[in-house]
Amino acid sequence: LTTDHSVVINLFKDVKNGMIEDGTAIGLGLATAVNRLRESDAKSRVIILLTDGSNTAGSIPPLTAAEIAREFGVRVYTIGVGTNGKAPFPVTDAFGRSRYEMVDVKIDEKTLTDIAKTTGGKYFRATNNRKLAAIYEEIDQLEKSKIEVTEYRRKKEEFLPFALIASISLLLAIVLKTTVFKSIT
Repeated sequence: LTTDHSVVINLFKDVKNGMIEDGTAIGLGLATAVNRLRESDAKSRVIILLTDGSNTAGSIPPLTAAEIAREFGVRVYTIGVGTNGKAPFPVTDAFGRSRYEMVDVKIDEKTLTDIAKTTGGKYFRATNNRKLAAIYEEIDQLEKSKIEVTEYRRKKEEFLPFALIASISLLLAIVLKTTVFKSIT
């Protein structure tokens, strides 16, 4: 958990297709998120569960994870992402080449709705980027809480080179005035 967006962006730069086995472990993902939040003393503990499919992997059923979330006072907002019908999906052929095949989009909206209801959250469906942005805006309006963020910034003084140049120029001016450019009065 972090409020440092640059750290999250840097972590995502290393993510590559095929790093983990195929499948959607909604229950395991939700249980892991609840585990990270369970000792938080925040007034409002919220998880946004964003998925483009149905639970096909993992050892914890999604509704069991929702019950765990409710017990720890964590509200879950679920978002089903994707269009109805078919969508391109990356697959690797026998020669190790990556290509896309059209596969059916199957979002388990009933389970996502049940998870949200169980935890006091809400289910949303996003079929494009604008809709997803509007959903996040709505969730932001529903969940307002103040947080204190301590930022540390490294400061570096930049005056030293300029101070050295000014000191050398002043010293040179004094030396030249008393020697080469000495005026006779």
